Amino acid sequence: MALKPTIFKFRIALTDMNRDYYDSLNLTIAQHPSENNQRMMARILAFCLNAQESLQFTKGLSTIEEPDIWLKSLDDQIQLWIDVGEPDPERIKKSSRLAKQVKVYSFNTKSNVWWSQNQGKIGQYKADVVRFDAEAVEQLGDMVERSMELSVMVTGTSLFVDAAQGSVEVVWEELQSA
Repeated sequence: MALKPTIFKFRIALTDMNRDYYDSLNLTIAQHPSENNQRMMARILAFCLNAQESLQFTKGLSTIEEPDIWLKSLDDQIQLWIDVGEPDPERIKKSSRLAKQVKVYSFNTKSNVWWSQNQGKIGQYKADVVRFDAEAVEQLGDMVERSMELSVMVTGTSLFVDAAQGSVEVVWEELQSA
């Protein structure tokens, strides 16, 4: 019998100073059995950085043909394709043909190795690549509860995340800009 996903609920007060975007998000996240809390929190951070009407989580790890997050137009064209993790350059190549804009958010300790090994190949494709600070994402993952209220403020290259369990500053670095 296959394991079922775990459902998490997040209420997020989002303040994005970089884009002058303010929103209250109610997100229901299905965590795949093979997904850890750090990856789930990296998905939420990526969502917050790109928040806009019609942005949505996909089936994620359970469907390899879809990104983690996407934005589709009314005529079902993929406007934005977001992968979280360290995807294979071939996946980035494919996604850059399917979507108008591609973004990759790397978040863990092996991110440096992945980038140094694949930078040349990924550089050929029209994709933004961002690396979150792995230690900060680890701290966020340690704070996860099934139902959480978060305050997320984006300013410069930092996300300030406040929760009942504590506060974390997640700094990101832009590795490649399309």
